[in-house]
Amino acid sequence: MALTPSTMLPLGSPAPDFRLPDTDGHTLALDDLKGAPALLVMFICNHCPYVKHVRQGLAELTREYADKGVAIVAISANDALAYPDDSPANMAREKASAGYVFPYLYDESQQVAQAYHAACTPDFFVFDGARALVYRGQMDDSRPGNNLPVTGKDLRVALDAVLAGRPVSNSQKPSIGCNIKWKPGNEPAYYGR
Repeated sequence: MALTPSTMLPLGSPAPDFRLPDTDGHTLALDDLKGAPALLVMFICNHCPYVKHVRQGLAELTREYADKGVAIVAISANDALAYPDDSPANMAREKASAGYVFPYLYDESQQVAQAYHAACTPDFFVFDGARALVYRGQMDDSRPGNNLPVTGKDLRVALDAVLAGRPVSNSQKPSIGCNIKWKPGNEPAYYGR
């Protein structure tokens, strides 16, 4: 398991466009999420121990913030041929098992992950109502084996600030997790910098 940090895409970056299939057989695009006061885009997968570690807390946090009007999507960009646990069929099973209420999208080409400069799972991106990046990084300080509780503190502080119309602090910690499983020849230039 390779520990990989977020790339920390520059704050203020516009949300990259996407149009991806979800686990229910529908296609979802960035434009479909217009009007929400905040957008949370997460890169996750099924098999990563870092995602498994936050799984329950992530399900709870996203239910809470979906109720507050935040648009939320998760994207898996892992090479499902090399990592069949992350196939769309297994994503559908994981969504049901974990109780995720957000669309779980599959980025087979990995172009959306590249556009977001996603590097690890989990990797979190919060955009304001104008779809400018205001937060990127970790959910909280909890990691497998460090005995800290999963609270979602960092993500909650960012989302609460956006919902209250306050600026989000620029002091942000990168997420750390498993590297995205790039297809051969697809590894982006920003990766492994």
